[in-house]
Amino acid sequence: MPSPTDSLTDLELAAELVREAGALAAQMRREGLVTEHKTSISDVVSAADIAAEKLVVKRLRDERPQDGIVGEEGANHPGERTWFIDPVDGTYNFLWGLPYWCSALALADSGDALLGAVYHPTADELWLGGVDHPTTLNGQPLPKLRNQPLAAISVASYIHPETLPNDRTRLPLLRAIGGAATMRSLGSGSVELASVAAGRLGAWVQHDSKDWDWLPGVALVQAAGGATNVVELDGHRWHIAGSRQAVDEITGLILG
Repeated sequence: MPSPTDSLTDLELAAELVREAGALAAQMRREGLVTEHKTSISDVVSAADIAAEKLVVKRLRDERPQDGIVGEEGANHPGERTWFIDPVDGTYNFLWGLPYWCSALALADSGDALLGAVYHPTADELWLGGVDHPTTLNGQPLPKLRNQPLAAISVASYIHPETLPNDRTRLPLLRAIGGAATMRSLGSGSVELASVAAGRLGAWVQHDSKDWDWLPGVALVQAAGGATNVVELDGHRWHIAGSRQAVDEITGLILG
């Protein structure tokens, strides 16, 4: 996916940007950070989130000036081709010293993910994948995902305490995870989706995901031979990723 404005391909640029954003965030955490709360006690943002997003936005504006940019921390200039930025995905983990956080980036064209890049600093793992680029981990191609029954695999998701009383979200999720061998919740959607692409986790399901939480992983899972789906039920959009068999089974369970 080369661009006429720079010698780097889009994927090479994405790789540089998530590495730089992740390194900046890690450095700022070591030096000490001020934390603010957004919608709840667990929905936090730090100066590292904001600085890392600004770093990515500046590079993209310099090197891909015709592209749109949308970021979790405020950038909102969509275009025909749009970059979606999650500078620190898993901020709660990041701030409390838990290892599961990352910097994530996707490029989409008319809503379709062209590429995804996820950098997990604590493990020094860089995941890249997209159209015409099978998913790699630190430069090594990943095996293609193979179909397995839901009952034989793990499913990753997230349950916020405020959603527990809501039958419209709790019950479909319980149906989905109830059909799996086990459930995991790492606290970073992009790390979880990258882990699905690698076969470390079997599948992923979450309601009402934002584009910056969803699209980087979509590109990785699809480029690893997997499948993704978005279905609507009772006013909520359910995002599902995994092998084709797992996605079909979870879709059926969500819809009841």
